[in-house]
Amino acid sequence: MSHKPFTPPPAGSRLLMSGNEAIARAVWDAGVAVATAYPGTPSTEILENVARYPDLYSEWSVNEKVSLEVAFGAAMAGARSFCAMKHVGLNVASDALMTLTLTGVVGGLVITVADDVGFSSSQNEQDSRYWGRFGHLPILEPADSQEAYDLALAAFALSERFRTAVILRLTTRVCHVKCLVEVGAREVTRAAPGFVKNPAQWVMVPAHAERQMPVMLKREQDLRAFGETSALNRLVPGADTRVGFVTSGPAYMHVRETFPDAPVLKLGLSHPAPFEKIRELAAQVETLVVVEETEPLLETEIRAAGIAARGKDILPAIGELPPDVLRKSLAALLPEYAGDAIAPARAALPVFPRPPTMCVACPHLGVYYTLSQLRNVNIAGDIGCYTLGAGHPWNALDACISMGASMGMALGLDKGRGPDDAHKRIVAVIGDSTFLHMGMQGLLNIAYNRGNVTVLLLDNRAVGMTGGQDNPGSGRDIHGDPAPRVDFAKLVEALGIAPEHIHVVDPYLLPVLFKTLREEVKYEGPSVIITNQPCVLIEDYARQPGYTVIESACTGCGNCVDVGCPAIHVSRREKVVKPNGREVELAFTTIETAACTGCKLCLQVCGPDAIQPALPAAVPVNFV
Repeated sequence: MSHKPFTPPPAGSRLLMSGNEAIARAVWDAGVAVATAYPGTPSTEILENVARYPDLYSEWSVNEKVSLEVAFGAAMAGARSFCAMKHVGLNVASDALMTLTLTGVVGGLVITVADDVGFSSSQNEQDSRYWGRFGHLPILEPADSQEAYDLALAAFALSERFRTAVILRLTTRVCHVKCLVEVGAREVTRAAPGFVKNPAQWVMVPAHAERQMPVMLKREQDLRAFGETSALNRLVPGADTRVGFVTSGPAYMHVRETFPDAPVLKLGLSHPAPFEKIRELAAQVETLVVVEETEPLLETEIRAAGIAARGKDILPAIGELPPDVLRKSLAALLPEYAGDAIAPARAALPVFPRPPTMCVACPHLGVYYTLSQLRNVNIAGDIGCYTLGAGHPWNALDACISMGASMGMALGLDKGRGPDDAHKRIVAVIGDSTFLHMGMQGLLNIAYNRGNVTVLLLDNRAVGMTGGQDNPGSGRDIHGDPAPRVDFAKLVEALGIAPEHIHVVDPYLLPVLFKTLREEVKYEGPSVIITNQPCVLIEDYARQPGYTVIESACTGCGNCVDVGCPAIHVSRREKVVKPNGREVELAFTTIETAACTGCKLCLQVCGPDAIQPALPAAVPVNFV
């Protein structure tokens, strides 16, 4: 996926933008020199859009820790820099984060982290505002796309004023919802002064770090004083003083929509909290309510400051806080909302459950079909499209927690075997970009500690689940230009896997895949099987003519359904009684020919050869 430069709209333009797009424009307008990221929903589109702007350096880094370190290096040299990641990515970057809070920066450094409030596409729903408290860093929280643009610009100014990194915290709603954004002019990119050697600041040995601690704590005090008078935090007056609200981010929009007459303290700079402003609001209202997504961080701090407040005792601790939730939660304080609900425009239509599945002809289909045929196997999975292998019809993934964890979990399953697991084979499944992100160390650990683990390294040449972004395994950079491509076979050999137990396999050749996997799980040691076909949604994939089911030849065995390709549909089911008296259900199928890409997986499991090439549509004849 390439992101070639384009001509940005001029200053003063009003553009329909998502929060991600607005931040990308702000990065360019702020004169940023270096922008980095690792893709992850809901933050992915930020750097994809940044990469389209001219006159700045942008890169997909191999993981979030490296991304932050590159951006920090540029900030040390005095250049404005930027990095973006989703909430779990900040966990990966936290090692660097928790020390650069001590060093400070020269050029502005803004770290945008997108929290997936509501579990839209993540394994957890963590609140990244904790990192501001943990690292003594300021946090800005935009409520919509316009504020995403404005606060991103403010974050760079704040970073350079206080010589600190700034966290710009988004949520999925801000990242993806669009509104009109008025953009300004780009600042002239200033020549970075260059890195100035100063070991006392940049070399964080204990003696230097200890001297930086008072500097960091003083900076946080100064930021708190700044927040008391800053226009980033504003009190919106209201005539109904029964309840006043303290809130930030998109929750502010929900509060204003639900309670338009209530006074609200909107925090653009949510940490450090402006307690004097909060006391000012508390003195004006009967009850102060803190509305925050998701943890009661601010509520706890407000109470600790001696200010009476309500919060998570009446509000949900998980998910977003839209108007219908606020109405229900505040009914005890505002009786007129008791029983009040937003009436739907029409009754909800019954919809057949549609769980997420892999794409038509996905190269992972054959892998999970093969795994589903094995017995006595424990399978440790990872984060990516292949996580879907846990679902129907494969049910071929037993554990998944975080990126790269399949390697460590697999070794632990091997070393921690109980009596019931003595004869179980251990398989780890991981994708190419995830392997490069955090899996290499785990495989090295397996090899070093002689783990009895078979690793399936699924190389589809893309960061598939977030939209097909390039990585060091694809041979292209963020702009689609040629870049060195990792040779996975050589890499895993360098990590300690014996060459005779490294196999590169076409995942569309089921007999070869099955034979290789069956042999390697029997081997008492580490082995790696690398699949080598591209994601069907990227330009590397070569679509082939489609196939169809010959209805008269189909026996209803359902083997093709077990492959899991969404182009295959069950047209009808019939129950029959076998000669032995056992009742079975037959599944007769059809193939959606327009969707079929000709991967031939289903052909290899069809016993009666009922699947044949689809004939081209008849050409109409004009009888004149």
